[in-house]
Amino acid sequence: MSVHDLKRLVIRRYTGDQPRSPLEVDLVSFGFRYGTPEVADLMLDVRFLPNPNFVPELRPRTGLDSEVAAYVLENPRTAPFLARFFDFLSFLLPLYAEEGKAYLTIAIGCTGGQHRSVAITSALERYLGERKIDVNVIHRDMDRSRKGAT
Repeated sequence: MSVHDLKRLVIRRYTGDQPRSPLEVDLVSFGFRYGTPEVADLMLDVRFLPNPNFVPELRPRTGLDSEVAAYVLENPRTAPFLARFFDFLSFLLPLYAEEGKAYLTIAIGCTGGQHRSVAITSALERYLGERKIDVNVIHRDMDRSRKGAT
């Protein structure tokens, strides 16, 4: 019996239920300039998307601001990328849950962690939330990058 089978057996025996999908997803936006997160199950580099840092009125803002989010999310590269990434997660997350994994950390990075990674992380948070998946979000470098490029 694997540790995951044992966990399912204990839950069934003491609650009478099949275990819910207990997978909790941590999303971490970050800037490669500050190093990658120490813990990440999946890491995604979004530096291929256009950089709001080069638009003077967007530079001081973050991916949480609607103008910056629109700049990133409405770019023609973004929708096909997100569709493929969401499809990948739709395949992968149930497999992790079935295996008994309780936590999954997805790290999303751009250069400074202020614009692109934050906007994509927010889009991913909405996507997972719509699917009733518990999500925690950390924008690790968002405020640290305010004066630098992303």
